[in-house]
Amino acid sequence: MSPDKPSTDGDVCSIASTLEVIGDRWTLLVLRDAFRGLRRFDQLQADLGVARNILADRLARLVEHGVLEKIRYQDRPPRYEYRLTQKGVDLSPALVAMMRWGDKHLVPDEVPPVVLIHDRCGTTVEQSFHCRTCDSDVSPGQLRSRHPRTEPHTELHTELREEIA
Repeated sequence: MSPDKPSTDGDVCSIASTLEVIGDRWTLLVLRDAFRGLRRFDQLQADLGVARNILADRLARLVEHGVLEKIRYQDRPPRYEYRLTQKGVDLSPALVAMMRWGDKHLVPDEVPPVVLIHDRCGTTVEQSFHCRTCDSDVSPGQLRSRHPRTEPHTELHTELREEIA
């Protein structure tokens, strides 16, 4: 599904479109490894244990969609590495959210296998939604969807600011 194609309910769905690009196990694990600094085919293949043809297919797909960039690092024989583009880096919050969900719901001993730390100070980091207007964190239950193509902008944020004041 392209971003212009409708989902099954007739509307464009960004989640469905995103899953068309990154929505399988091997693609997500390739992205995880790319964020961990693995760039070369052999490194990725060794870490993932995936068949070479499957890895080649997933890398080609990520390059085709502009998520990774294929860069030659050796001429004879030709060898390439795969680097995250800005489009790829923009997937970081989604991957972190999946990691956090797995830590919370699937890790048996409740000690996550990996924690994310701020490289400057060494403190663990949290992921959250933040409203710039209210300058406050927002829980998932406080979110709602609006379809900007079909719904006019509401002044909900103005109403909330008045309630807070």
